[in-house]
Amino acid sequence: MDDTMKQFQEKLIEIESEAENLLLARHELVEIDRMRNGNREALTALRKRARTTTTSVPSPFELVMKEIDGSRPLVKEICATCGNHDSKEKTWMMFAGTDIFARVPFHAAHTILEKDQTKLDYDVKKLQSYVKEKSFLISEQGVLADKIGPGVLKSMVTLQDRSK
Repeated sequence: MDDTMKQFQEKLIEIESEAENLLLARHELVEIDRMRNGNREALTALRKRARTTTTSVPSPFELVMKEIDGSRPLVKEICATCGNHDSKEKTWMMFAGTDIFARVPFHAAHTILEKDQTKLDYDVKKLQSYVKEKSFLISEQGVLADKIGPGVLKSMVTLQDRSK
């Protein structure tokens, strides 16, 4: 095999491995997005159960202004998801990646889900930038189509191994 064919083969192997990494990252991105949607649905269900929304619970500053008379503590810690709901009430929760249901306090359940949601959001953003980078790299290397005739590319795509 001459040098140009070896270089060509190495370039194709490099592009193919980059394309495989890109497809794996896209598949992982879809899976993480599926888990993120499940978490979002679970958080919404918990908020409905507590009858709160993300903006319905007053901030500690608002409570300070209402209770400035001094008879009560100035800052009363209120969870944005729990609101006035009993945070010690037990709720069923299935942990990710397992088939185990556990009965955990309401506040612990939504805290776990919120932490998972932020981690999943970070992972999605990281994977999106990786996919973008790999796509750009592959498109930059796509100049091979100009160097190789379309007939050669077509014959390589339709190439089949035959048993002897």
